[in-house]
Parts: sequence; structure tokens; C-alpha cells
Amino acid sequence: MTGTQVRFLQAIAERVATDRVVEAHLFAPRRQGPVETGVAVVAATPEADAPAGTGRVPATDAGESAAHEAGDALATHAGDAAEALVRAAPGDASPHADGAPAAAPHGDRLVVYCARYRHTIKGPDRGKWEFDCVAQADAPLVTVDAVVRGVMDRAGDAGDPERLGAEQWRAALEEPTWAALA
Repeated sequence: MTGTQVRFLQAIAERVATDRVVEAHLFAPRRQGPVETGVAVVAATPEADAPAGTGRVPATDAGESAAHEAGDALATHAGDAAEALVRAAPGDASPHADGAPAAAPHGDRLVVYCARYRHTIKGPDRGKWEFDCVAQADAPLVTVDAVVRGVMDRAGDAGDPERLGAEQWRAALEEPTWAALA
């Protein structure tokens, strides 16, 4: 894992409490000229003080503008995926491939965050860091997985994004080598 990726995960952890993360999908970073961009989709339990089952988390324009500024196809597809989540998540369950409904984990829907970074590696703006993490929707975990697969298909990614479960997420943030990289 690169120093930039470590910084990205730490930035996400500052916005989304580590104990709330159920699953994270980290897409491979992309480099276009002097700029590296990355995208992650994070599913987390709702905050304790938020009313449970109150419907969708409102999307904001901040995430969309960050995607367009980055000019990265994957970030654009992730924004499209957030819209797909909102459209695909009207009920409390999503069907499996066999058509059977799947219950949402933790008996409730999860808040789905789309996180993006843009890091300038070369040139006069070297070291410039932009980060955005926006709650885009709420959905059951199976819907999140389906949307992540759709993003991969539309982006033409050959490899799967790195999937971190709750325990893997916590372990990754506790890695002692990260302090040296950050």
C-alpha cells in the first residue's frame, strides 16, 4: 500500500467512525499525467443519534464536483453508482441471484459513502491533496455489492476493488507501518 493510499484510508476514518464501518471497497488508484485519483465505497451503520430507517441520505453536489474536477472516469462512474443506489434501494431487501430476498445486515439499512481523493504528484502543484467523502445513499449491503460490480463493469476495470470487511478495516488502520508512511 502506498503512502497516498494510507493517507486516503486515514482521511476516510476521520469522517466515518471506524466502529461503524461494515465494509469498504477500494478501487485501484488511477494516474493521469501528474495527478493520481482514487475512489472508495464505504458501507457503515447509521450514526447512533440519527433516526433509524428514515430513508435515503440526501446526496450533495460536492461529491459530483470533485469527480468532475478530477476528470477521472472511475470517479464519474462511482458518482453514477450512487445514483443507482438511490434508484435500486427502495425496499429493505435486495434479491440474490436465485431471486430470494436478502435481509439487510444489522437489521437495518447502511449509510453508503463515496470517498474520492486527488493527489498531485508532479508539477508546480506537487503535494496538493483534495479529499471528499459524502454520504450518498442508504441501502442493504447486497445492493452496495451489486453497484460496486456495476461500477467495475462500466469503468472497464480488469481487477476487483479491494474489499475490506469490518475487522480488516480496523486492522488496516492499526498497522504500525502506516505511521512511518504518513
